[in-house]
Amino acid sequence: GECRCGKAGEKSMPRRRAEESGSMAAGVKGTCIRAAGILLLLTAAGRALAQEVQAENVTVVEGGVAEINCRFRQNVGSTVVIQNPHRQTLFFNRDRALKDDRFQLEELTDKQVKIRLSNVTLEDEGGYFCQLYTEDTHHQIATLTVLVPPENPLVEVKEQAVEGHEVELTCVAPRTKPAATLRWSRDRRELKGISSKQENGKTFSVTNTVKFSVDRKDNGAIVTCEATHPALKGQKKQTQYVLDVQYSPTAKIQVSPGVMREGDSLALTCTVTGNPLPSQIIWSRLNESLPDRVELQGDMLNIPSLSMLDNGTYVCSVINKHGRASDQYVLVVYDPGAIIEAHTSVPYAIIGGILAILVFLVICVLIVMVWCSVRQKGSYLTHEASGLDEHGEAREAFLNGGDSHKRKEEFFI
Repeated sequence: GECRCGKAGEKSMPRRRAEESGSMAAGVKGTCIRAAGILLLLTAAGRALAQEVQAENVTVVEGGVAEINCRFRQNVGSTVVIQNPHRQTLFFNRDRALKDDRFQLEELTDKQVKIRLSNVTLEDEGGYFCQLYTEDTHHQIATLTVLVPPENPLVEVKEQAVEGHEVELTCVAPRTKPAATLRWSRDRRELKGISSKQENGKTFSVTNTVKFSVDRKDNGAIVTCEATHPALKGQKKQTQYVLDVQYSPTAKIQVSPGVMREGDSLALTCTVTGNPLPSQIIWSRLNESLPDRVELQGDMLNIPSLSMLDNGTYVCSVINKHGRASDQYVLVVYDPGAIIEAHTSVPYAIIGGILAILVFLVICVLIVMVWCSVRQKGSYLTHEASGLDEHGEAREAFLNGGDSHKRKEEFFI
């Protein structure tokens, strides 16, 4: 009996241990399930609490008006507190807490609160706290973003543009948020430039620099710098720059056509270009001084009552800081007789040409007449022979054809 009892005892010990292990595992599993359930309930509760207050983000242009809206699931007997990004209380329910008249309480109901902020500045940017105090505290943040659009861009020139060199232009938008985009163009074609930006606190300074070669024909041409920005809503701010290209001068003497004779008046005009425009025009005569009767007035030289003593080469000279230029006019004064021959020489040449054409036409007409006469002579002899045959004189015409031909030829001539 003891042996059986002893065996029975030996077999019951492992069984109890297995039962205890199973109970412990079941307890741990149950605890994990309960913890997971509690976590899910807390998450759902957190989501439900988070949805008690809903806030809308706002974007506004600097200087504009912003509306900050917060919506509640239920606001019965609760306390509403609105705070600015610096955590300063703006409104406690309907009571104003911060003395800033730019903030106005537009609406406060069980469902929402609406605050109007006018003349927005960059300092107003940030998160606005919408807090709802019930048995628990709920809050959401409405983020206010302030845009700073560019003004008309500035154009800076590194140095004076000179013909044959490069000009460097820089377009500047000194204050934007976010950074504006700058582009150069000329005659509706884009000019490739180098862009850069620099952060200044919350704003950016943006530049675009372009370089290109210029000559005198570019003087007065227009290049345009334009700025685009999200706050402009598709519009553009632009500045036009008129190129000021400096170049060396030119001079050209203008005179009325014709031959100068004694007693006539001479008027010369010196047409000048250049940038900068030459301030002085210098008249002179090669190897001689100007006649005493010369009248100088700006770009004009006048000589009344010409004489042969006024003959010579007259020079107009100009200068600026980029070079000099001159032009010459040779004056030859004729006496009246020489002038008549000079004037009639041109008509004689025309008349000679016309006479040559007439002679050529006469020769052509004579050639045609001779050719026609030869053809008519052959036709006359043929008809003469035919006439002799009809009158029965063919034999006589045959025997005397040679002499008759000569006679007819002589008679025809």
